[in-house]
Amino acid sequence: MPNLKLVRDSGIANPAESPLPVLTVSLEGMSFGGKAVLGPIEFKLAPRETVAIIGPSGVGKTTLMRIIAGLEQRHAGHVRRPGKLAMVFQEPTLMRWRSVADNLSITLGLTRVQIDTALEEVGLPGRGGAFPDQLSLGQQRRLSLARAFAGKPDVLLMDEPFVSLDADLSDEMMTLFERLRDSHPVATLLVTHAIPEAERLANRIVELSGTPAQLKPRGA
Repeated sequence: MPNLKLVRDSGIANPAESPLPVLTVSLEGMSFGGKAVLGPIEFKLAPRETVAIIGPSGVGKTTLMRIIAGLEQRHAGHVRRPGKLAMVFQEPTLMRWRSVADNLSITLGLTRVQIDTALEEVGLPGRGGAFPDQLSLGQQRRLSLARAFAGKPDVLLMDEPFVSLDADLSDEMMTLFERLRDSHPVATLLVTHAIPEAERLANRIVELSGTPAQLKPRGA
């Protein structure tokens, strides 16, 4: 089975036509140990669209996100994605031995002014000298969002970004995400178990289900 091929968009669209998708997924399938996990999947993400992927635990949502991100290669098919892509994982995945500012400057090459702006956007002004373990879980999630949006991605992948948060903090983080999304030209693919979260944040909801798993419109 050939490896996944990543093909970059030229970014040039015919103005007489609809905008080109910023992300196109065309997978033939994926197997683990001879067992088919993902079936054929065709999917497109439009500019500035937010799409939520729902489905039962263990069906392959995270695997699909890793394929799209280029972190998983053991499958056949093609992914066409833009040059700038960011991902927010279930856990903050911060460099705990580096300061908050370093977590932005090392990964993104931001200047001090850009770091201050990014932290201000997520409600962490003046915290650049702190270390991740000095932040609350909510503040760590804010820093993860700051890092994702500060890179000015064309596509943002979010894998259960608000999992394990209580209702009030989850609502606070979704409000922050909505504000950041509204001020940045980004398309978002969101994996979530929470239907209310998907209904609140997404323009379109698709479901990953079946054996092997395939994508279909919600309720189809």
